[in-house]
Amino acid sequence: MATNEQNRLDEARTGTAPWKKWGPYLSERQWGTVREDYSENGDAWNFFTHDQARSRAYRWGEDGIAGISDDKQRLCFGLALWNGKDAILKERIFGLTNSEGNHGEDVKEYYFYLDSTPTHSYMKYLYKYPQAAFPYGDLVETNRHRNRNEMEYELLDTGVFNDNRYFDVFVEYAKGEAEDILVRITAANRGPDAADLHLLPTLWFRNDWSKWIAASNRAPEKPNLKQIEAPAGATAVAAAHPQLGAFVLSCEGNVPLLFTENETNHEKLFPGQQNESPYVKDGINDCVVQGRQEAVNPGKQGTKVAAHYTVNVGAGQSTVIRLRLSSSFLDQKGQPFGKNFDKVFGDRLREADEFYESVTPPSVSKDAANVMRQAIAGMLWSKQFFFFDGDNWLDEHHSNPLHHGYRHARNSEWFHMLNEDVVSMPDKWEYPWYAAWDLAFHTLPLSIVDPDFAKEQMTLMLRGSYLHPNGQMPAYEWNFSDVNPPVHAFATLFLHRTEQALRGEVDVDFLKSTFNKLLLNFTWWVNRKDRFGKNVFEGGFLGLDNIGVFDRSAPLPTGGHLEQADGTAWMALFSQNMLELAVELAGYDSNYQEMVFKFAEHFYYIAAAMNRPGTDGMWDEEDGFYYDLLRLPDGSATRLKVRSMVGLLPLCATTVTEKWQRDRIPMALKHVQERLRRVPELSATMHPTGEGHLGVADRGILALVNPDRLRRILTKMLDENEFLSPYGIRALSKFHDRHPYVFHVNGQAHVVDYLPAESNTGMFGGNSNWRGPIWMPVNALLIRALLNFYSYYGDNFKIECPTGSGKLMNLFEVAKEISDRLTRIFLRDESGRRPVYGGTTKFQEDAHWRDHILFYEYFHGDNGAGLGASHQTGWTGLVAKMIQLFGMLDAEKLLEAAKSAAFARGTSEVK
Repeated sequence: MATNEQNRLDEARTGTAPWKKWGPYLSERQWGTVREDYSENGDAWNFFTHDQARSRAYRWGEDGIAGISDDKQRLCFGLALWNGKDAILKERIFGLTNSEGNHGEDVKEYYFYLDSTPTHSYMKYLYKYPQAAFPYGDLVETNRHRNRNEMEYELLDTGVFNDNRYFDVFVEYAKGEAEDILVRITAANRGPDAADLHLLPTLWFRNDWSKWIAASNRAPEKPNLKQIEAPAGATAVAAAHPQLGAFVLSCEGNVPLLFTENETNHEKLFPGQQNESPYVKDGINDCVVQGRQEAVNPGKQGTKVAAHYTVNVGAGQSTVIRLRLSSSFLDQKGQPFGKNFDKVFGDRLREADEFYESVTPPSVSKDAANVMRQAIAGMLWSKQFFFFDGDNWLDEHHSNPLHHGYRHARNSEWFHMLNEDVVSMPDKWEYPWYAAWDLAFHTLPLSIVDPDFAKEQMTLMLRGSYLHPNGQMPAYEWNFSDVNPPVHAFATLFLHRTEQALRGEVDVDFLKSTFNKLLLNFTWWVNRKDRFGKNVFEGGFLGLDNIGVFDRSAPLPTGGHLEQADGTAWMALFSQNMLELAVELAGYDSNYQEMVFKFAEHFYYIAAAMNRPGTDGMWDEEDGFYYDLLRLPDGSATRLKVRSMVGLLPLCATTVTEKWQRDRIPMALKHVQERLRRVPELSATMHPTGEGHLGVADRGILALVNPDRLRRILTKMLDENEFLSPYGIRALSKFHDRHPYVFHVNGQAHVVDYLPAESNTGMFGGNSNWRGPIWMPVNALLIRALLNFYSYYGDNFKIECPTGSGKLMNLFEVAKEISDRLTRIFLRDESGRRPVYGGTTKFQEDAHWRDHILFYEYFHGDNGAGLGASHQTGWTGLVAKMIQLFGMLDAEKLLEAAKSAAFARGTSEVK
């Protein structure tokens, strides 16, 4: 039986009701982004700073605490706070810029995405606000003076939370209807004494009317907010926007309304320039903090308004304020805060519980179910409206190649882009911009709760307003031309299987459209990243930042170029995924059999090139491992013998073929067999396949690695002294802790050693590290590969796990063991501690902290502590899929159902 939340999803999909029109689409940080950077030198962090953000109107988006907006971010709502001691209102989340942090940019606040349904019919957010003055200066100065080998200086370290002198501020949303949004804000004083708090729920319009905005993006008229008459016991604001329409914000109680304009305070920031209005963006701040009543509009209208609640909260007590944002004042029947208000909240929370129970397998523990739900909630809260008009932006930078006065600058080649969509972000503070390969991984856990949104995200990067005319996908706003791993075909196939399992149908139009766009992207890779047409690929850093000996996206100090084991393995996987998509489509159009043959050929060519024997190949027979190959200008080559994820990724290029799939493509099979008969070298070094080499249930296999190489690589991968951590697979072998890899060039030593925590170099900004920590997305791909191998081998292939333990496991058991170790990062251990929080006592022991989960970017290679971006639920949210998958799947089911086994929804109650 469908839950009420599932019914809302169905209504959203069919267009019956716009349940997703309103959601958490504000950024956590708009300042310091590339879109807001108009500097001469491209220094985004310093062109638009946190300190300027309260006074300076944004051009391309908005940010706010626990914020929501419509899906074009025209009308925004968020919460501002003041403890009576800070020098400024707390209107947005604070953190260090890349140059201020000793490990790059870093958020310095504590906030949690506690809950959300996929239609945002219920959402809950927690912000922890100190009662003492927020230590902005201390955080900046102390971190600035620490080096890369020192620990980061965190907000807890400042002592501002001592004696629990802080407020837990919970912000909850519940939808009465699609455009009737109820808001409940609860401030809980965790300290020993009563304390004052100013709560300023704020409504404002994104500035789309100012004269400095291009006509193509300017609203036809300026929107307006104004105070209107309200029922007894309430205060109300009418909002009118020429494109959005009319809304009413009702505030419980007779509360003062402070109005100003969302326009830049030019006179403060840029002396000599005049303000467009006497009331500017920081007017509410100046009124509340400085007592300047003249800073807000006495006429009670503008484009930004805050309801000013002042409360005194007793020790251990809470206070609640209630608001309601609705498209129709009359719909509230004059009683916006009657008994029905609390009933709606109760209903939506109950429905959220029912929905999550429907997708959580019954075998999952209560703690794991909590982790799974918060992981998905974090992903749903990480949706953000992303606005970028490439033609307009480049014009404003005098960098548009279509126009006169052109000068080359960042992203000049991307003038075709027009992005104005809700996009799943990696981290709305640290990475408030989409990243192409992150997004592909996001779709896997998102598909648990909202396969429609997951599909929409998958197709975004392939739209003509994103995908470059030459077929390249945009990487991220710092450099759209950078190269990310080509994992979108893999994600497309995953979403296709998910939809088949959930709905028993195939969206052929989605498959065809996506396949054709991916074909353009595949062609771009073949033409641009296979330098000499040898079927070995480059690609630069390929998302793995500092994993290499050199910066793989920069000219090499030796000259020459890299033949990359990971780039080539990614392309082998891309070929396999495209082949399998073509097989699906061949069931509806036999012409796609030709594409099956095309991608089978590509895979064989890549496999033969990558597995080339001798000193000129990536495979090292002595070490039993794959390495990048440094090709020098004279044509000679040397292997860069770093034992890293680069050498494990060839395992991932593994696909199992079912008998029904082969029966669907007789012509393609015939062509492939004839090609291999004529050119047997193509299959000599890869995994045997075809007649005489079929596995369980007559399954075939396409794999880069043959059985011997599979065993040798796994022996290293499952060695706890190498890759296998108690918390997953490390990105770099611990072997390099004892044996750093050193490569000498022109008298300089380039060293790669095992760094289980933060990076000790500034490569790629220094804010991420692939030289030892655990990263969720590549672990997920390795698990997928192991499950594929198991569905082929069954119990006919076993290996020691861990290496040297004497304990033999089949590959399903190995996959589950890795998944369990990854999940263990977030779960309470026997002593009640969560490894993700390391040695931070507050998070480990305090009842108001310990069950609120943060999903970090990566994790310490030895102890599992969270590192990097603290809210990168994006791909770390993959843990939700792992919990769900192994909660409903066992080895027997996988062997029986194979491709469909991993895509059903979990059901029943949590135990």
